[in-house]
Parts: sequence; structure tokens; C-alpha cells
Amino acid sequence: MKASDTQGGAVALSEEGLPDWLDPVARAAETVRPLQLSRFLPPENGSGRQSAVLILFGEGERGPELLLMERAGSLRSHAGQPSFPGGALDPQDGDPHGEGPLRAALREAEEETGLDPSGVQLFGVLPRLYIPVSGFVVAPVLGWWREPSPVGVVDPNETARVFTVPVADLTDPVNRATAVHPSGHRGPAFLVESALVWGFTAGVIDRLLHYAGWERPWDREKQVPLDWRA
Repeated sequence: MKASDTQGGAVALSEEGLPDWLDPVARAAETVRPLQLSRFLPPENGSGRQSAVLILFGEGERGPELLLMERAGSLRSHAGQPSFPGGALDPQDGDPHGEGPLRAALREAEEETGLDPSGVQLFGVLPRLYIPVSGFVVAPVLGWWREPSPVGVVDPNETARVFTVPVADLTDPVNRATAVHPSGHRGPAFLVESALVWGFTAGVIDRLLHYAGWERPWDREKQVPLDWRA
């Protein structure tokens, strides 16, 4: 694979050399349909702000893990919410239906977490999804943290915390619940690393665990209320 370059150079998808445990995720990325991930799909009229997130799998002391961050509480949208690194595409990222989301996912992850993109191998892109509350059309980009680098808060105005979550904790039924928004909307949630992961991020994780065959039975009647600021 060519070295990833967030400044407009070549980026590519490659499954070469992925660890065996990532095979189910790579297969899911190739076969999953949009409506199998979410009922919120991009508007047919093409509206919405093109964006990308990086779903980065690494291998930590307790096995496979995911990189997440907590957004700063002062942000206008999704304040204080755990999320994948990511953001809107810039013009220099290129074609939003080509390499643009790959570049954007790596660039945003570097800006938000200090991640060295040269150590990341991108191996798939899930179908684009839509976040109605913010109007973002999101391309979830899958990556393997082939050469881990130090990460942490780069700009406190954007990021409150950067952390990794073992996949074993995400699949543990004890850490799973249904989040209930004041609007009545319900969705999957994870109580991990002193954080409540919900919304778009939790929905994508939930579906990835399911289609990768990693999901364990959990109590969907266990509810976690979200206050009005969520």
C-alpha cells in the first residue's frame, strides 16, 4: 500500500497483510447494504455536507480495540459526545465519491488526535449515512492501525479526550444499553471508558459488531436516559 498522504497525494484501500481477526470486518464492508446500517440515508437530492470518519482498529494489551475521542463541550454540534475522529471534506480532499473521504478521514484524525496517518492502512468504506440533526453525509472509512503512534488532545477547543476501547468491552453485554433521547428516539449505547457512547457512533459500532459476527446477546430493555443537553 502506498503511504497515506493527507495533503493531496495518493491514498488507496488495501486488505493486504490485515490481521486475520479483521477479516470479518473487511467482508462486512464489502457486503453490507445502506439500510442494514441505518434508516437515515443521504437525501436523494444530493443535499447534505460531505464528511468522513475514521473507524480505526488497533491491537492493544487486551486485544482488538477502537480509537474514539470525546468532542469538546463548547462545540456547536454533538458537544461533549464520544465519536470517531472525522469531519467535513475540504476542497483539497478531492472527489467526495472517490479518494476524498479517505483523505478527509486521515486528515481530520491527525488534526483531532495527533495520529500519524502514515501508520494507518485503509481497507474499506461503509455505505454513506446521514445525520439529520447536523446535515452531514458521512462516509465511514475503515482503517488498521498497522504502526501505532502516540495520540492525544491536539486542540482543546475541538477535543476533550482521546481514548481507545477494547472490542471485548464493546461486546460485553454488561456495557450495553438502549439510549433514550428526550425526543423519544431510541438507539444502541455503550458504557465504556467512563463514557456513554450513543448516537451515530454507537449505531455504526453496533452494526459492525453484528455483521462481523462479534455481537453477543444483550438486554435491549436496559435503558439509559439522555438529558436535554445530549
